[in-house]
Amino acid sequence: MIILLGWTVLAWLLVRATQPPADATAPQSAPFLGGGTTGTHAWQRYHFRPYTMTLVFIAFEMEMMFMYPWAVVFVSEGIKALAEMGMFLAILSVGILYGWREGVFRWE
Repeated sequence: MIILLGWTVLAWLLVRATQPPADATAPQSAPFLGGGTTGTHAWQRYHFRPYTMTLVFIAFEMEMMFMYPWAVVFVSEGIKALAEMGMFLAILSVGILYGWREGVFRWE
């Protein structure tokens, strides 16, 4: 606990040492070696479409990743394994339906 507290105090002191003073002028508080200030907000620069496509990809990928071992277990478990896979596929279907609603499958 003492080590954790020490790291927290050290991080706080480091932040305080690198912050510009409160009475700094605009050029002094501008980003250093990181370029100028941006003209647009971050959410305006990035469209949400790739994230929904990633959601659908992960849904299909997770489905295939768990279907192969499930096929081996199904032989020994029977109807219990079938019910568990049904619940798993139902949850993934919600993600796929969300992607469909967002228009991921429309070709643009």
